[in-house]
Amino acid sequence: MSRAEQPSRRTVLAAAASVAAAAVAQGVIPAAPAAAAPEPESEDTGRALARPVDYHSWTTHSDWRTGSAKGVRAVGGRRPGVVLATPAGTTSYTDPHTGTTADWEYATWTGPVHRLTTPATEAIASWNADTPAGTWIQVELHGTYSDGTTTPWYVMGRWAAGDQDIRRTSVDGQTDGRSTVWTDTFAVDDAGTGLRLTSYRLRLTLYRRPGSGLTPTVWRLGAMGSDIPDRFTVPASAPGLARELTVPRYSQEIHKGQYPEYDNGGEAWCSPTSSQMIVEYWGGRLTPAQLAWVDPAYADPQVCHAARHTYDYQYAGCGNWPFNAAYASTYQDLQGVVTRLASLADLETLIAAGIPAITSQSFLSSELTGAGYGTSGHLMTVIGFTADGDVIANDPCSADDDAVRRVYARREFENIWLRTKRYNASGNVSSGTGGVCYLYFPACPSPRQLKALAAVGVR
Repeated sequence: MSRAEQPSRRTVLAAAASVAAAAVAQGVIPAAPAAAAPEPESEDTGRALARPVDYHSWTTHSDWRTGSAKGVRAVGGRRPGVVLATPAGTTSYTDPHTGTTADWEYATWTGPVHRLTTPATEAIASWNADTPAGTWIQVELHGTYSDGTTTPWYVMGRWAAGDQDIRRTSVDGQTDGRSTVWTDTFAVDDAGTGLRLTSYRLRLTLYRRPGSGLTPTVWRLGAMGSDIPDRFTVPASAPGLARELTVPRYSQEIHKGQYPEYDNGGEAWCSPTSSQMIVEYWGGRLTPAQLAWVDPAYADPQVCHAARHTYDYQYAGCGNWPFNAAYASTYQDLQGVVTRLASLADLETLIAAGIPAITSQSFLSSELTGAGYGTSGHLMTVIGFTADGDVIANDPCSADDDAVRRVYARREFENIWLRTKRYNASGNVSSGTGGVCYLYFPACPSPRQLKALAAVGVR
């Protein structure tokens, strides 16, 4: 299971109001001026959503031609994206995890303003990209509060598919005294004041070795803003689907003690293990050459690979949500997003279209019958529903691969996944994830898949 010794993100977020303001982490390119001309707005401004979640992304050739570009170029084709064309400059970056300082050419794409249909207390960015050796990317968020003031440019991640150039990392210590970035999540420090995030821009910086001519390619960039009400219980939903998808089964527990440099080994690898299951469901495969670094005595070496390639060197774990989605997108013709869903009905909509989902939840052992454990944060893969509406999950916290498939009571699963408040083993109030999930799906979804994704707010 996932880092049971550490508080969940929402536990940390709940304590944020009492945290003293820290210095905002310094970026690796000059900050944008505080004052700027009015920014172009996204085309969907004003469109209402019937949910307290707003996921928005930039994916099309026309999307990449909006905003402000400095040294990048939009590319078309089957999978449109943005690439580094002519560098806007050169900067020096000292990797905090290796101490290595190197020069990098860079270029930037700054998206148009997206006005949230749901003013948000939290926001999570996610992206899909290809970063050949010698390249990497940085994603930042700049927002406007409901009182008209603005946030700093917050770094939401420094990412590369590999680990030979930089160590992918979140950035700690980012706050303006009103909001804070906790690993991968922007959060208003005290939602009780009524302060909300009403709009944001995303800035993407592409880096490469000077003179190399290489470029990252970014196909999808987006963010999910939400305002989920605090609650210990959620309304019960009625069953609406009986279907099970055939998804590979992998246990994290058979990797105990393997590669402890990645979050102390497999007992903490619920997130990459879940990611690997769905990647392979969609046909993603690793070559023998890609797996050559793994000890040949280890079963399911692809799980070790997933752990290494989702590891966040600052968080010191494999559970960074956007890093898992980005890992999935490194497989050919696959994309991934991080969002929140509103109910099990949303999951049923996805399953009906053949799309499994990775859900994040925390619970006492007594709250999920048949699990046999409790956790402060754990990821598992929802692959279907029984005729009675119970949840069929591939739970990586299982003794072996054969034991991964579980059936969990609908009402219990629904509550532990969608609630935002809970009582922990000490009887104190802790937090829940409020419906966070990863969705991985084809780069070119079928019409039925597109309809299902749109129904849960992903476009």
